[in-house]
Amino acid sequence: MEYRTLGRSGLKVSVFSFGTMTFGGAGMFAGTGSTQVDDARRQIDLCIEAGVNLFDTADMYSAGLSEEILGQALGKRRPDVLIATKAFGTMGPGVNDVGLSRHHLIRACEASLRRLGSDYIDLYHVHNLDSTTPHEETLRALDQLVRDGKVRYLACSNYGGWHLMKAMATSDRLGLERFVIQQIQYSLLQREAEYEMLPCGIDQGVGALVWGPLAQGYLSGKFRAGMPSENTRLGANGLIHQFDDERGRNTLTALEMIAAAHPGASMSQVAMNWVRRRAGVSSILIGARTESQLLDNLAAAQWSLSDQEMAQLDAVSAQPFPYPYSHHVVYGRGRNQKLGWLPLPEPVKNKAEKKS
Repeated sequence: MEYRTLGRSGLKVSVFSFGTMTFGGAGMFAGTGSTQVDDARRQIDLCIEAGVNLFDTADMYSAGLSEEILGQALGKRRPDVLIATKAFGTMGPGVNDVGLSRHHLIRACEASLRRLGSDYIDLYHVHNLDSTTPHEETLRALDQLVRDGKVRYLACSNYGGWHLMKAMATSDRLGLERFVIQQIQYSLLQREAEYEMLPCGIDQGVGALVWGPLAQGYLSGKFRAGMPSENTRLGANGLIHQFDDERGRNTLTALEMIAAAHPGASMSQVAMNWVRRRAGVSSILIGARTESQLLDNLAAAQWSLSDQEMAQLDAVSAQPFPYPYSHHVVYGRGRNQKLGWLPLPEPVKNKAEKKS
């Protein structure tokens, strides 16, 4: 297993981490998975044996059950691993039982600690943007949690690039703890993070903890033509049409060809290894309902894609850049090579240059 630092912190995490959204199966997460303590313990055993040292959950996953099951399944092994959890979602009937206010964050953190059976959280995320609460209030509350020893590192999730930059600037101005990681959606078919989130993270020393590397399962290949999708989360919600177009199908074909060239490799492993080699990525969250799915995902850590295979996948999954990023690329006069994942064309020549 490869280990990378979380942004500019000194904390090292496995390049593949384990997400526990499938633990519990209550409420809106019933269709995601229903893993209980015994199976969770077995999955955690497999992860630790493979070198995984970060386990990710959230207070809102199955209304707290995911945290409870994770804490019980880890048991005495808690000091040997890292736990990430999150706060923002609605956790009660009160008007203040949601968001990133000081009131809610402190209560949410203390409740997560009780459910996890731990006296500290290694990596504490704000789970979404709260444009109602001032950044200063949120960041001061998070800083206090670190000072109190309840939290060790801070993170954000699902922030836009300018939201992340504003938070970092606010922390610097007030002398508060900074975010070391941003948890973001990123895959071959969802590359929007390349516009701002990843460049901002690289510039500010904020690593990326990636969720959704398989585009909600589409990149595993189980939704190929002729295969039923109605009994899957992606198919039942009608989201399959978000990916199942010419670009999506061409990407699947490329994944299949590359997987065939690596004995024992699956399309899922290829898709995750593409994310693994992208700039700014610290760790990739894997999740599984079954042991066989988990073992297949963990096997992605045992091999890597070649430069040629990366280029092939980059090309087949490419999508047009919106303004102003398209302008940066086309008219950048070769001055934007730092954006290493962008397919930079030849610089556009002006009239004087053309004459010469």
